[in-house]
Amino acid sequence: MTDAVKVLNATDVTNVAESFLDTTDLSKRPWYMKGGKRKPQLAMISRHTGRRLARLWPEEDPNDDRLLNQLMFVPPDYHKMNLEIHLKKVFVPREMSEAKVGQDIFIEEGCPVSSCTIIRDNPSKADLRLFKASVDPRNKRPVNQVWVIYILESPYHSASLENVVVNWTATYRRDSDIVAPYNRWLNFDPRVTQIQQTINYAANKTRKVAWFVSNCGASNQRMQYATELSKYIQVDIYGYCGNLSCPRSEAYCFDLLDADYKFYLAFENSNCRDYITEKFFANGLGHNVLPIVMGAHPTDYVKIAPYRSYIHVEEFQSPKELAEYLHQLDKDDELYNSYFKWKGTGEFVNTYFWCRLCAMLHDDSPPRYYKDLNKWWDGDGVCIRDSWREYDAKASDLKNG
Repeated sequence: MTDAVKVLNATDVTNVAESFLDTTDLSKRPWYMKGGKRKPQLAMISRHTGRRLARLWPEEDPNDDRLLNQLMFVPPDYHKMNLEIHLKKVFVPREMSEAKVGQDIFIEEGCPVSSCTIIRDNPSKADLRLFKASVDPRNKRPVNQVWVIYILESPYHSASLENVVVNWTATYRRDSDIVAPYNRWLNFDPRVTQIQQTINYAANKTRKVAWFVSNCGASNQRMQYATELSKYIQVDIYGYCGNLSCPRSEAYCFDLLDADYKFYLAFENSNCRDYITEKFFANGLGHNVLPIVMGAHPTDYVKIAPYRSYIHVEEFQSPKELAEYLHQLDKDDELYNSYFKWKGTGEFVNTYFWCRLCAMLHDDSPPRYYKDLNKWWDGDGVCIRDSWREYDAKASDLKNG
């Protein structure tokens, strides 16, 4: 055992990432937070098994996205490697243009594990091949090459994965091997989820509900819900599906949310587990407006969103009941402002996908693959067309006989 490797018993180890989050001292914040300087140490290993203790893969911690652990992972012997010999080649399809050929992206992002290089040609020469959204089942994987499928759309809007075999998944799903969320919130201190605000976020706002939307035929009946809601409260719909116009490419359109509206419909186009996109993060939380959400299961929002930062339609029996509560909020500034106490308690962190991809490629875990990728991606209960409340009730009835 080398001196460079710290050896601990499993009982001595707490979550590596969480140990840095109970302070606002910038010098002690992890490198992936704003102003953070703390770099990861070499991975700790168990003296009983000789294996690393960091939980990186879904089966090692099925209740967490493990994203922060991956950001803080450096293989036990990484600094003693001949990095030229251990340089990993990552084949990236040309449509993923953000990653240029070479090591630039790994160096520029300050990846703790940076011994990877992007290639665009000769995929058979790569250590890892990245596929965007689909894989031709007829393709044959070279021995010892890792295949990764990268998907950001829901199963309703992505290609079938029947008969597709890959080693890793990289999607917005929390049970993916490399979770690629649309955004990631992190509290500065897990014990502090609300702070008193000095701003009245209801001040001078005269309009009720806004929605920017262009797809009127989504599978989750969001248009029908909004139409029914509009019978009981003002709902201004901008775009192809409404009677108001404001190009979403124009910044001033979303300025309307900050200035005029109290609520925003952050409705996804699919009701699928963990499917929470920029509609919530950028359009909703990115402005001084209270998002009303539809899409992922209510428990999925609890896992990823700042505490008490939104309203889920599933909290109410009907659009009418939701409208009644919105009217109550409209009349009560104190109650309305209680949904903004999350501001200042944390930050949205860069999840450094490419850094984590490179780090995981250097992990020495046994080879892995999905026996039935399509079932994992689009199996029972992953996506639904009715409400989650109805789905959960039916599932409970079946379970109880």
